Amino acid sequence: MIDIDIASCLQTGSRDHNEDDLRSGHAGLLSWAVLSDGAGGHRRGDEASRLVVATIDERLAQASLGGHLQAVALAAAVECAHGRLSDAQAGSAGRQRMHATVVVLWIDRGRGEALWAHVGDSRLYRVRDGRAEALTRDDSVVQQMVDAGFLTPQAARHHPRKNQLLSALGGAEPVEVHVTAQAQPLHDGDAFLLCSDGWWDTLEAEAIARSCQASADAARWLAAMRDDIAAQALATQDNFSAVALRLRRRR
Repeated sequence: MIDIDIASCLQTGSRDHNEDDLRSGHAGLLSWAVLSDGAGGHRRGDEASRLVVATIDERLAQASLGGHLQAVALAAAVECAHGRLSDAQAGSAGRQRMHATVVVLWIDRGRGEALWAHVGDSRLYRVRDGRAEALTRDDSVVQQMVDAGFLTPQAARHHPRKNQLLSALGGAEPVEVHVTAQAQPLHDGDAFLLCSDGWWDTLEAEAIARSCQASADAARWLAAMRDDIAAQALATQDNFSAVALRLRRRR
């Protein structure tokens, strides 16, 4: 049996409102966390992220009643959010349209397994044995340039097109949901971080791992990272939001 310690954080940064949303939930031995970063004209980004998060939370709560993880159910939950967001676009065009990124983690605490999915550039990190690893790959122009060898990961952080997405929820076309094909085993002491680009763009993976190792619980881990971001006092700091999960196997 796995015990999970969860904490979350929503920060506005230098913006005048927050377009991120997040939620976590439990049903039986299954637990989940979802985070979305929205965008749209006339502040509709916050509407987009709320709709995405609420839809996936609702669908996973229903799917979790079956008592086990299903990659097809996780993909369907994200596709449902895409459909509802697309339906909400009636009469909107150009910058008035809403879109959103999403990242989801679904855990079976009884079996000690997890599935995850994402669309866009919100990320999932896992900290294991003192090392932080991004488990998702951004749907972005810059990530494609890195994959092709045209950019180093370091150069990508400062590239002028770093925020240009190739895929997001709410578009007119069907969306490709990146989902793990089968449940992945969890290790005792694993920690997970779901975060928007305003969070990971300011923190290196090494800083994520270091603060995790130095923190006793999820709330203090989040607080340490939040303080690191705030200390940089960037004039262009985007909304930065995250969900942290610390796992311990019950003895």
